[in-house]
Amino acid sequence: MDDDKKRGDAGTDESIAERLEKNPESKQARLDRALDESMDASDPPSGTQPIHSHHAAPSTGYDADKEAELAKQKDAAK
Repeated sequence: MDDDKKRGDAGTDESIAERLEKNPESKQARLDRALDESMDASDPPSGTQPIHSHHAAPSTGYDADKEAELAKQKDAAK
């Protein structure tokens, strides 16, 4: 019996590796790999995490230019 099987290691699904080799951009195959590599009850796989931006989302209404102008006005009032 293989040592991995003795330890209870399920290993990885070879079909996922084959699908990724054929199409590395496949979102489904990447998600399947991330799920295959994650533990039960752990954090969501990194493949499902949103891509973070260093800019405020347009829906926030944040305007950097307007904020800079308000800061200048505030400093001038002091």
